[in-house]
Amino acid sequence: MNSVTPQSPAQVYTERTPNPDAMKFVVNRVLLKAGTKEFKFGSEAAHFPIVQQLFNFPFVRSVFVGSNFITINKTDATDWMEVAPALRTFLLEQFDAHPRFIVEGKVEGEGLIAKPSIVEPSNEIEEKIVAILDEYIRPAVEGDGGNIAFRGFESGVVRVELQGSCSGCPSSTMTLKAGIEALLKRMVPEVEQVVAENQTH
Repeated sequence: MNSVTPQSPAQVYTERTPNPDAMKFVVNRVLLKAGTKEFKFGSEAAHFPIVQQLFNFPFVRSVFVGSNFITINKTDATDWMEVAPALRTFLLEQFDAHPRFIVEGKVEGEGLIAKPSIVEPSNEIEEKIVAILDEYIRPAVEGDGGNIAFRGFESGVVRVELQGSCSGCPSSTMTLKAGIEALLKRMVPEVEQVVAENQTH
């Protein structure tokens, strides 16, 4: 019989994000060893039972999983004051019942290795763009419960996808232009514009 090292009781705390419709739930567990996963529908989460059950809450619009946090996007008409405690209680119960993030009943180390949701760079310019996103942009975005994924570069235009709390965030356009675009244009002369593929929702 395989022995399982006991873990301390689950702890979950909430963090507000720049997106009023997104809340970050930080867990004292390693959920993903690498990469991130975003789910827009419960049907996409068949291998992630906890995520699939989150979609049973009628106000949950999308779920984003990072290394040790889950960002939940809710419907506009829902008040976080009314639903956040129920979500926190649900996650506490789930992580106490399932000490590790279980996928199809199998556990891989302390968490699943998710394939990074990025398009691999195909030339030197794209490699430089991805390196800048990884080093300067992604840490700050993940701190706010989101992610930015490189989607391509053509004719001076960098295409990215905003995930988690960044998806549909009212301030994401300003962040994209004033922060990300300005930085990339300064560090990569070939870049003329940065656009998000999912700015509208």
